[in-house]
Amino acid sequence: MTSKPVWFITGCSTGFGRELAQYTLSLGYPTVVTARNPAQVEDIAKGHEDNALVLKLDVTKPEEVAAAVKAAEARFGRIDVLVNNAGIGYFGSLEESDLAEARKMFDINIWGLMDMTRAALPGMRKQRSGTVVNISSIGGLRGFPAVGFYNATKFAVEGLSEALSKEVAHLGIKVLIVEPSGFRTDWAGRSANEASETIEDYRPSAGERMRQIREASGNQPGDPVKAVQAIVKAVEANDPPLRLLLGKIALDGAREKITEMQRDFDAWAEVSIGADAPKQ
Repeated sequence: MTSKPVWFITGCSTGFGRELAQYTLSLGYPTVVTARNPAQVEDIAKGHEDNALVLKLDVTKPEEVAAAVKAAEARFGRIDVLVNNAGIGYFGSLEESDLAEARKMFDINIWGLMDMTRAALPGMRKQRSGTVVNISSIGGLRGFPAVGFYNATKFAVEGLSEALSKEVAHLGIKVLIVEPSGFRTDWAGRSANEASETIEDYRPSAGERMRQIREASGNQPGDPVKAVQAIVKAVEANDPPLRLLLGKIALDGAREKITEMQRDFDAWAEVSIGADAPKQ
């Protein structure tokens, strides 16, 4: 058993997962480094053999999820922080999108996240402590053209996470929803497919948005190293937030969404209240 927090991170081959695993190991934290292809993450463990456990994990395969959690608990005695980072993107308007690709994304971004969380919760309940970190997106708060199905997965992550936080708070378990904007990861490159057929009518909306995202890939303002440092800081805070926005674009976008919602709520408040049955 170790006195240092044990981190379990999914999707460590690239992006936030890789950076976070490298950072937690640099802090001396026992870290479970997972990927569908373990060979892609073995370099992360070099020099940290006492604290690193590299495991094969496809979050869409329940048997691998169960085996990975069991192996982590056998090696380190517990899981203190579960980071549900594994995820993919997909570009295309609602009408253009390949539904098979969209369902694949839901399998990873939602069902994989849920299976991982359900597998880790029994241990966290037993120890009456732990943190579930779910990597969402500013796209979990705001909808954008060309990523409607991706938005749907992240909106689901938001709702599930918020509900979970209320279910487990009295058990000493915390939930952190991480909401990045554009960061220099591979999300807009290799990790995101796009609709194979396009419809000209959507060129000014979904098409233009897709072009902007692809062209910005690799040059986004967000720094993944600073992002993972912020995640660890939030997890270790005495009073952590439920939602952690990462990047000025994310913060500005979230505030704009609040303003838009407040405007609609106020403008239609009378109609909203009028939908109640008359008081007896």
